Amino acid sequence: MNSVLSRAWTTLLLVALAAFVFSKGVVPAMSEITADFPGYFTAAKIVVDGQDTQRLYDDDWFRGQIRRYGMEDARNPGKFAPFPPPTALLLVPLARFEPLTALRIVTVVSVLCLVCSIFLLARILAWNPRDSALFILSSGLAIIGGLRCGQPYILISMFCILGYYLYVRRRPWLAGVCLGLFVPIKYFPAIILAYFAFRKEWKVVMGGAAAIACVGLVSVGVLGWKVHEVFLFSVFGNHLVGRLSLHDHTVPFTAVYQSFDTLFDRLFILDPAQNPQPLLAAPLLRTVGLITVKGSILLVAAAALLKLARGSAVDAAAPSIGIIGVVLFLIAPATATYTCALLWLPIALLINHFLSQGARVPAYFILGMYALIGFIPYNYAYPFEGHGGLSVLAFPRLFLLLAMFIGCVYFIAHPQPGQRSAARDCARADVRIPAAAPPNSARD
Repeated sequence: MNSVLSRAWTTLLLVALAAFVFSKGVVPAMSEITADFPGYFTAAKIVVDGQDTQRLYDDDWFRGQIRRYGMEDARNPGKFAPFPPPTALLLVPLARFEPLTALRIVTVVSVLCLVCSIFLLARILAWNPRDSALFILSSGLAIIGGLRCGQPYILISMFCILGYYLYVRRRPWLAGVCLGLFVPIKYFPAIILAYFAFRKEWKVVMGGAAAIACVGLVSVGVLGWKVHEVFLFSVFGNHLVGRLSLHDHTVPFTAVYQSFDTLFDRLFILDPAQNPQPLLAAPLLRTVGLITVKGSILLVAAAALLKLARGSAVDAAAPSIGIIGVVLFLIAPATATYTCALLWLPIALLINHFLSQGARVPAYFILGMYALIGFIPYNYAYPFEGHGGLSVLAFPRLFLLLAMFIGCVYFIAHPQPGQRSAARDCARADVRIPAAAPPNSARD
């Protein structure tokens, strides 16, 4: 009887989440163009129409092209920066369609990728597809934002999951190709490839390098070298510190980015126009604090990764990728709601790791933080921004991620009694989850 009730509640929750995503994400994306999609689509139109791609990072010229193609939005004027040049090729196959038709196609592709991600995770982790669907749909606003803005993060997240699936299925070259394919457009998968390089999984790394090189060569061949030179020497450095325009040399005061960089800017940088009420006008404290916080996160993460590697080199890959994924979001100078779709694989691997060790408390703690991130009421948080110390309250996603990270490394450093006994039992019996056991690089 209890199992029947459990299935009924699970099904009801799944239907509710699916209906929420459909009504708030799919329907609006099928109805109107908003936010970021004009930037992606205009860049593709510029390429297909044979315009001067060297001017992609000229914000005024690019906005003129957006107006020319009938996608001007006063709320979000649009620009190509800080996208890497290969981003202009992303929607080239759709550039001959009307803008709304292209967005509808992108939306359908994103929904298909979401469904594929559900079944791939279920296969990798030996989860019930219903549980896998609940997990992915619990990212809530990440899916909705990605659909409404026409962002490629759902697609990229699916390729990350597919790459890991191929890795555990002993297809390292193909795994690397899947992980490397979108690195020239969105950098996140590069950190996974870097971890495989640390593990000396060279077939995965070489597959990723080959994919990156191919995309780069195609981009240079189509767009020319000049725009890549502008990106490398003028845009890329600004991007790494959260300045999202070639001509923007100001401190980015916005809680939308949900990063320590923008939090410390709000707290310690005085700007009469954009930040007249910092907690304390102390730029040096901002720099020292930022270095201290990010340095501490990296040191703690390194310690956790070493402990995992010493415990079992074979079983360390999944939780290590999980920790690295969370850390990347914590130290990034800027993240958006829709980028959280990239957390599907890292968080799922962490949860499955703790469940396989018999540690339900950390698994459900991480799941709880993840679900809260998916449904943050930002309209109640953002009004605190720019009001001295209260600005801290405008960064809920940042602190939920920090809590997730702290909880994760704590439970790795201090395993529960049940977790320790489960680990010993697995070691004695050499128990693995078959679908999730990574290959042995010496053999494969």
